Amino acid sequence: MMIVRAKKNLGQHFLKDNEIALQIVESLQNKNRNKVLEIGPGMGVLTQFLLQNESFETSVVEIDRESVEYLNQHFPELKDRIISDDFLRLNLNKYFDEPFVIIGNFPYNISSQIFFKVLEYKDQIPEVVGMLQKEVAERLAAGPGSKAYGILSVFLQAYYDIEYLFSVDEDQFTPPPKVKGGVIRVTRNKTEHLNCDEKLFKSVVKMAFNQRRKTMRNSLKTMIQNDELKANPIFDKRPEQMSVAEFEMIVRMIGEQEAGGYQAQ
Repeated sequence: MMIVRAKKNLGQHFLKDNEIALQIVESLQNKNRNKVLEIGPGMGVLTQFLLQNESFETSVVEIDRESVEYLNQHFPELKDRIISDDFLRLNLNKYFDEPFVIIGNFPYNISSQIFFKVLEYKDQIPEVVGMLQKEVAERLAAGPGSKAYGILSVFLQAYYDIEYLFSVDEDQFTPPPKVKGGVIRVTRNKTEHLNCDEKLFKSVVKMAFNQRRKTMRNSLKTMIQNDELKANPIFDKRPEQMSVAEFEMIVRMIGEQEAGGYQAQ
């Protein structure tokens, strides 16, 4: 019987508990979603339960050739729906012309990058359920006021609602990782566009969190020249205290200042 050897360079840690795998699959809220993409199926511990749901049309993306061979042998019903490629390099429009959900026991070494990629396709991806390092999962789900709250928390929460569902111990994987896993559910909210310049929003959030111990006034001093703007009390806050809406407000202020028409808000 073929067994796939976990490869350290691919961040592979195979989940071995079927009950946890089923719990992850059942965490997909809309069970009638037709198109499902699983990232990093490995030996198919989640795949087996996805294929049992007849309302799903499941595709998988797997970079490891050995895993692809295993999946072809053990899940012939996947047929031509195994994408042997790197998810981070995929043009997802080539495979999906309608909305699709994402699920997976994500390789820990690329879990943050997966969510940056999700943001690129946010209008096509209404839901993501995934396992990643507990610390990263907590970071994505953290709200303002938490030390775990950071750049990706803000970017993702601008367009998605995030729930931390449950933790998974190290001994549930082969080989066991050095950290616990955390499963989150990410659901698209109703925000189509931010209420500000989206490019400037990204720059402001990154600049603020790159100096997260400073107040917004100090971390953004190269962006705010207007004295009246500098005096606004919102700039007394540190980035980890700022909600998405407050970041949007600051971006609008900076945009108005650059246009020469800043008005106190």
